[in-house]
Amino acid sequence: MIEWVNVITLISASFVMLYLYVKSVRIAALEKKIGKNAYKKCGRFRILASGAEIIVIINYVGYFFFPLDIWDLPRTFPWEWGFSILLALIIGVPSGFLMVKGLSDAGKETMFPQEKQVLYQGIYQKIRHPQAAGELPLWWSLALLLNSPFLALYSFVWIPIFFIMMREEEEDLLIRFGEVYRHYRNTTGMIFPQIFRKRRV
Repeated sequence: MIEWVNVITLISASFVMLYLYVKSVRIAALEKKIGKNAYKKCGRFRILASGAEIIVIINYVGYFFFPLDIWDLPRTFPWEWGFSILLALIIGVPSGFLMVKGLSDAGKETMFPQEKQVLYQGIYQKIRHPQAAGELPLWWSLALLLNSPFLALYSFVWIPIFFIMMREEEEDLLIRFGEVYRHYRNTTGMIFPQIFRKRRV
């Protein structure tokens, strides 16, 4: 029973996180309705989204202890656990560094949207979403640390989730900052640096 509760909570919390994060980046639309209080309210949505993400992490760990037996998957990878840990570190160390660099360079904006935003410093001069670019691979790193093929497969759900979150955030930034953000978007890679910069359109 606890196995089912854990998996259902895992799936639910993943999509609750998506919903809350999207709410947290729709600042311009909310500002039209409630004014400048939109920034504080969106900050609360972002905190709640982070809470949902913590629940997902707990569910990942929970699946290690309470895996479902209905899947036609082995409980562990066919290689030694030490190899999984090595792969997790190879993925996790650079990804973690990129995520932390993005968090650091974003400052308060990471959790608390600001009306006046510094466009764009640090790692954000190279890529538009360093936090997402760093965080996304960490789900596979966690699955490897937990030695779980199911969690490695489940982690693919984060690809469309993160893509939706990034696109929603960019739509809001286009409304808030107009041509300044459009030029930045056209000349900076989403999650990989652009080798050949586009000309301004």
